[in-house]
Amino acid sequence: MASTPFNPTGEYQPESTIGLPVLYRWPPRPLAALKYLLFDMLFPWGYLIIALAFLSWYYLTPSLEAMREFEAGWIAAIWLRNAALLMLVAGGLHWWLYVRRGQGNRYKFHDKWLATENRQFLCGNQVWDNMFWSLVSGVSICTAYEAITFWLYANGYRSVPAISEHPVYFLACIIGVFFWGTIHFYCIHRLSHWPPLYRISHELHHRNLNTGPWTGISMHPIEHLLYFSVFILVWFVPVHPVVIVLLSLYMSLGPAPSHSGFNFVEIGGKRFFTGDWFHQLHHQYFNFNFGNTTSPLDQLFGSWHDGSRESLQAQKERKRRQRRATA
Repeated sequence: MASTPFNPTGEYQPESTIGLPVLYRWPPRPLAALKYLLFDMLFPWGYLIIALAFLSWYYLTPSLEAMREFEAGWIAAIWLRNAALLMLVAGGLHWWLYVRRGQGNRYKFHDKWLATENRQFLCGNQVWDNMFWSLVSGVSICTAYEAITFWLYANGYRSVPAISEHPVYFLACIIGVFFWGTIHFYCIHRLSHWPPLYRISHELHHRNLNTGPWTGISMHPIEHLLYFSVFILVWFVPVHPVVIVLLSLYMSLGPAPSHSGFNFVEIGGKRFFTGDWFHQLHHQYFNFNFGNTTSPLDQLFGSWHDGSRESLQAQKERKRRQRRATA
């Protein structure tokens, strides 16, 4: 891959191009791969979401016994938990980065702030628009999938593997959530760019050329139905309830930092990685980087843009060849 980053807008960008994670390079480097899994992939947001999953299952979620029948009470409790945690993560990032502007525009991908007078957003306000679709549609559809999943487990359609009896399997499922989530995202995201589906649903998300934390799951209900179908795997593969909650939180909270619009967040004099330049390039160019680097399917299927001028030109030529082939 080329080594020179390219940003035609002249705004902030990382100092190096996007490379393939060491986990997928040859020859194998076991220690470097382990470092990638435990630090590069999970720190800090992965560990935060894992911690919230344990806290949520043991203290903020009704028991399986209470979920044997579909009842408004326990479903509402899950909805309120999901909404509150999204407010905590997306709302907290938004407050620090965009309301308080605690670090100004340091590490910000775009020099403009979020729109407040743009008629393509509800009430002309990008943040209110993003919050509406995230909370009213996103949290509700996520909660519906989660409720169905818990109902299946509560009624014995799937067994619950005990952590004490299957610790290795439990840890594998925890790590597996991050890979399954990204593989599923790539698949439904590519589908969402199918022109008819893009026009009726995914276009709503792509109105956000300049993204913020609330942009993460700001989607049309049709796209939410596809995006949160990630739960279907655990309808067939038995997992511990903590893993179900982790899957829910990873898919709903994880996009907030990756869409924050900043590559780093500075708090208390420390700098934490928060942005996703790989996905930022997708919001800029639309037709590249449909997934992410954790499961680099874009590399496999030829839609990987590493941020360099050479990579951009190669992707544009690929699209021209595709158009000529279908003309």
